[in-house]
Amino acid sequence: MGAVKSPIGDEAQKIAGDALQGSLIDLIDLSLVAKQAHWNLTGRNFKVVHEHLDEIVALARGGQDDVAERAVAIGVNPDGRARTVADRTRIPQLEAGYLDDDKVVAAITDILAQIIARFRERITATDEPDPVTQDLLIGIARELEKQHWMFQAQT
Repeated sequence: MGAVKSPIGDEAQKIAGDALQGSLIDLIDLSLVAKQAHWNLTGRNFKVVHEHLDEIVALARGGQDDVAERAVAIGVNPDGRARTVADRTRIPQLEAGYLDDDKVVAAITDILAQIIARFRERITATDEPDPVTQDLLIGIARELEKQHWMFQAQT
């Protein structure tokens, strides 16, 4: 079988591919960090935060798939391998062990803000070269911003 032929030009493919790969790494690690917090959470707001973290995981996992499939659709191979994510993530990692709910809410709020800033940069970068990729990133950013608001309201 041959490679998938890109429906966009080489330069547009490079810009969109880079934006999608960066988004994939952010979303994979977001899902891992949120699940780690979910498993180790303690505190008086345990149930609410515990369930809210699963919303983050579901959002991140759905976004990962959409981003990776868009990459393939434009002829770029997504790389979601554990080593790649570990080497390239820009998300601050949580401490090991039990995590106080207030600290988790603050950490997730901060992590979401950082990811949103990177998504907004990618949205700007893909405006001209690939509006279809831009549209996908806008949709994911919208959901990330909603979750950021909901976590920030708990601080």
